[in-house]
Parts: sequence; C-alpha cells; structure tokens
Amino acid sequence: MTAFTDLDALTDFFGRYGAALTAGDVPALTGCYALPGLVVADTYSFSFTSPAAVALSFVGAAPDYQERELVAAHAAIEDVQQVSALLTMVAVEWEFLDSQGRRVPGERYRYLLRTTADGPAICTVVRPA
Repeated sequence: MTAFTDLDALTDFFGRYGAALTAGDVPALTGCYALPGLVVADTYSFSFTSPAAVALSFVGAAPDYQERELVAAHAAIEDVQQVSALLTMVAVEWEFLDSQGRRVPGERYRYLLRTTADGPAICTVVRPA
C-alpha cells in the first residue's frame, strides 16, 4: 500500500464524502474516518475514538444543511501532498448546490488521509481561518 495521491481516487473519495454529507448519511460519513481522529480549528479541537463519536459530530450539522436546502457538495481539490508512505494531506474547497440549483460557497479544509486496506480514511481535519 502507498499513500493516495491519485487525483481520480481522491476525487472519488471526496465525492462519496460530499454525497454522504448533504444526504445526512451518518453511517457513510463515519466510514470515511480513521480512528482515532482529530478536528482542529482556530478556537477549538476535538478528537473522536469511536464511530459513535464521529456520528455525533455530524448530527448537529445535518439540520444546518437541511435549513439551507443544500442538496449537493463538490470538493475542488486544490493541493495534494504525500506526507509519508501512507499519509496524504489534501486541501479542499467545498462548493454546494441548493435545491434551486444555485451555487453556495463553502469553506476550505485540509484533510490528512491515511491509506487503509479499504482506501483512504480521514484521520485529521484542519479548518483554516
């Protein structure tokens, strides 16, 4: 196994992740994460060590997506850096579509992915300012 740096494979992974995000498919979202995992932002950090903890972190986000009528998410991959034999850092800008087909600007994140036997898995999310 080697770190995922292939743009097509990463696009597919983030496509599945974005579809699960906008559909509120918590089991699929949970399956995109390696455990333990970490989320880091300017004013907070939290870790999760179980699928239930990953799921709980997304339960609060689902109503926001529904209220904003977001129906699709597209990950524009901006940068890919191989960090080690099995780790890849991926910079992503998210763009959403609402139920009227309008583009809704998203946010930028950096994801540290670990290569597993099942494919890439998110082990750290960094939310830049």
